[in-house]
Amino acid sequence: MTDLFALCQRWRGGRASYRPSGEVFDHGRASVELIDEALAKDFVLEHHYSRSYPAARLRVGLFVRRAFQAERLEGVAVFSVPMNNAAVPAWFPGLQPAQGVELGRFVLLDEAEANAETWFQARALRLAAKHLAGLQAVLSYCDPVARTALDGTVTAPGHLGTIYRAGNARSLGLSSPRTLKLLPDGRVASERALSKIRTEDQGAAYASQLLVSAGAPRRLPLESGAAYLQRIDAAGFFRRIRHPGNLVFGWDVRRFAPQASRHSPC
Repeated sequence: MTDLFALCQRWRGGRASYRPSGEVFDHGRASVELIDEALAKDFVLEHHYSRSYPAARLRVGLFVRRAFQAERLEGVAVFSVPMNNAAVPAWFPGLQPAQGVELGRFVLLDEAEANAETWFQARALRLAAKHLAGLQAVLSYCDPVARTALDGTVTAPGHLGTIYRAGNARSLGLSSPRTLKLLPDGRVASERALSKIRTEDQGAAYASQLLVSAGAPRRLPLESGAAYLQRIDAAGFFRRIRHPGNLVFGWDVRRFAPQASRHSPC
């Protein structure tokens, strides 16, 4: 059996593929730049398996000029607000929540060669250190548990953080175990989105539509968000799995700041 963790994962249209780890990326044809919200969001929603986009604080793109082709976007890194305000102080004692961000999405297309990951990741971290005032730490979570759709198709193989280890991230530990609700296609139902529906908060309509697009029935007229979730849960729409916790990695990005201030970011 092929060891997927010895390979480099790539994405296109939400489907994973793998590049051999010995490939060399020609960074002479590449640049790393800040990008706007619309470009980053469209790319992540189209290609990342989660089909979701976090609350971004900074977005960075990998642009590549290949032979006989125009320059194009081949990768996106999104530095986002952690899901829990206690995350940064918990993993970096002494820091305040605003002094850290999460590398919430990191996705490269399938044509990007193997070591494009570490090259892009290092430069994205430098840009974050340069452009996010007061930033001292970056967190990233790695999910080791595989996901499957109802038909048994593996939709996410699980990860051990190879790219983070290669990029000199520190292994910080394991997040708290929890129970996940899976959608029929193997994606995790976001607790934040479900909470919006349950409390009729802003974004509830969009969150409900995401469930419908995943195969859930629509809300009934005058049905409350809480009643709707209870109804589809009772009908077996969600599958539950016990999750042992994500692997947690982190960078102290203060070491990037002097280099980012003296040199061009790319």
